Amino acid sequence: MKEISISLLLKNMNQENNYEDDLWKTCLDEKGKRYRRKDISNSLKKLEALGFIKKMRISGTDIYYNKLSYSNPDGYVGFINNIMFTNESKIKESLKKLESRKIFVDISKDLNSYKPAEQSKENYEKLLEAFSNLTELASAIQLVNETSKDEELKKKLKMCHSEIKETLEKTNEKIIRDRKSNEIIVIQRRFAGRIPNPGFLKL
Repeated sequence: MKEISISLLLKNMNQENNYEDDLWKTCLDEKGKRYRRKDISNSLKKLEALGFIKKMRISGTDIYYNKLSYSNPDGYVGFINNIMFTNESKIKESLKKLESRKIFVDISKDLNSYKPAEQSKENYEKLLEAFSNLTELASAIQLVNETSKDEELKKKLKMCHSEIKETLEKTNEKIIRDRKSNEIIVIQRRFAGRIPNPGFLKL
């Protein structure tokens, strides 16, 4: 999966009145080419979910984004903790339902084609989504830690990052426990593909 830099997105945005179409035109990849409109749209949704921007709607078609700033570091940490709690709860719930089930019932030799067991598909997708949300939150936290000058904020965010890392490691351990080797390979590939580099979002 391709990635896009959070810093690149924010650098190409003004403090206020940022329209998706304008960002699509100005935000270029390392080769100087535009990203797909769909990628910019999804990235804006993720930036909003991570607390970097806020969507402003004037009408059904007139939508723009403003950058967010937090005057109180505790407010941002509280926001981060809410995201963590929500997704950690989803992971626990999904794992509980998947624990005794066979996730894959048919895997081809090239391991690229698989058929999820019908009763597990919904919970597996929820697990992947929550896992992805936490990996991108961890990526955003690392970026804020690198750019912030607030030592107290950085200290608290490091604790959040450590908790996320522990949750992801435990999730990986539980999901592959007692699985067959071919299941483990596919599962690990699917999860590894959701982890962005620090400061980046998956497209």
